[in-house]
Amino acid sequence: MSSKRFKKLPEKTKDLTPVAFEKLIPELKKNCTTKFDESLDLSFQINNKQKKSEVNIRTVVNLPGGTGKKVKVAVVCEDNKVQEAKDAGADIVGSDEFVDKIKGGELNFEKLICTPGMMVKLSKLGKVLGPKGLMPNPKLGSVSDNIKEAVTNAKSGQVEIRNDKDGNIGVSIGKKSFSNDQLMKNYNAILETLEKEKLNNTLKGDLIKNIFVTSTMGVSYKVKLGKSI
Repeated sequence: MSSKRFKKLPEKTKDLTPVAFEKLIPELKKNCTTKFDESLDLSFQINNKQKKSEVNIRTVVNLPGGTGKKVKVAVVCEDNKVQEAKDAGADIVGSDEFVDKIKGGELNFEKLICTPGMMVKLSKLGKVLGPKGLMPNPKLGSVSDNIKEAVTNAKSGQVEIRNDKDGNIGVSIGKKSFSNDQLMKNYNAILETLEKEKLNNTLKGDLIKNIFVTSTMGVSYKVKLGKSI
């Protein structure tokens, strides 16, 4: 049963003619009628069925406008890098003893960064970290000797882009409280990243079939394909 608040929102918005993202921002914000700062979320449908293989996209993008979320970052590193990790702003830092805590199920963090030298110890914890999506990955910048850069990226607006088996990608691009310019920059950064993934995977045809956008408690709109100004 829909709430009184939801019933006041526009109906059948998915059936409307697709509109450029920048023109949808005011409408999306107007639909954010809850008391909290709602997120604006994108949903991509990609052309992941190719003749010879399936497309599997997994990468990260640094959102220039940030995410509006505080991310709890943990670092597993050698003892001589512990201070560097703390200075970079990591919330939890440790070496062998921290690995043992993770093995025991202590996963009170949202992002895990590891130095290459310590990765051999973490690699044995796939059953613990894998299901939570916390296993560090060099491709995602979470296995690195440059602790400062990795932590800064994780804290300042880095999001993961990953498609499911049906070719869907969901990603948040910010909050209602963000300026239109912040949201536009984040939107375009994601499109640019997906375009690079298309080139890297040498895909045939268009990668993106459809884009929809909604607020946390709002209704969905279809976005006109193409980069926005």
